[in-house]
Amino acid sequence: MSGLAQRATDLGYALGWQLIRRLPAGMSSAAFALGADFGARRDGPGVRQLRRNLARVVPQAGTAELDELTRRALRSYARYWLEMFRLPAMDPEAVKSKVDEAITGVENIEAALAEGNGVVCVLPHSGNWDAAGLWMVGYAGSFTTVVERLEPESVYRRFVDFRESLGFEILPTTGTGSFRLLLQRLRENKVVCLVGDRDLTRTGIPVTFFGEETKMPAGPARLAASTGAALLPVGSWFTEDGWGIRVHPRIRVTQRAEVPAATQAIADIFAGDIAAHPADWHMMQKLWTADFGEAGPAGEEEAAAG
Repeated sequence: MSGLAQRATDLGYALGWQLIRRLPAGMSSAAFALGADFGARRDGPGVRQLRRNLARVVPQAGTAELDELTRRALRSYARYWLEMFRLPAMDPEAVKSKVDEAITGVENIEAALAEGNGVVCVLPHSGNWDAAGLWMVGYAGSFTTVVERLEPESVYRRFVDFRESLGFEILPTTGTGSFRLLLQRLRENKVVCLVGDRDLTRTGIPVTFFGEETKMPAGPARLAASTGAALLPVGSWFTEDGWGIRVHPRIRVTQRAEVPAATQAIADIFAGDIAAHPADWHMMQKLWTADFGEAGPAGEEEAAAG
């Protein structure tokens, strides 16, 4: 990315966080929806990849149905960005109350914290994971997560500052120090939340996902196996005026040899939630091995928790 493009990108995010929260909610929502519809008509590479991904989720869909699902998925993704820009100005208690109306499975977190070995929540790129995180801050006090390093560095810092302002503890995805700190937080009986449906390395665990082979990060299951923490898959999606979240029962993983089976179990649970809410799965990148070919996701930085 050229220096001019980096400055333009940084300015765009800065304006988003400064301006969107000041606009009337109805106006900004309509503008983002129109932008999503324009993107669907433009049919760029990311949109085409999203359509290919969704075709695996709903293989029975005809062309018109798949096109409509792709349009709705882009609107969902636009809603995520709109809410992300607005979250710093939203009342945390109001967000927590809205999530409380729809969340299920909180007893699985309670039981894990009572056991005293920490919690690893693992989520797909679905719904609004930042709103889910804001709920977790209200519930558990704080939690630790990782953020992929972006270019330019100024944009990465903006994302870190944004999430830290919500009460998240943020670590970079690169380097062994982050993995060690995640282990420490679990040994302190804290909560760690990781997005786990996309492997950014060549070292992920092979899984079957919607009937095809892909790889998913080993980090969530490895952390649980290393510490005795509870491994809890979490589904996330949008409701009409809020967010639906399901905390699934614990996946038992007590040793490294069980990590592949635990990761496959995560993939199976993700598949069930995504199939129930396909429009809210925001996967516009290549995911399946068949799309990458033999090279794999080359050039991506290794994630500390992956």
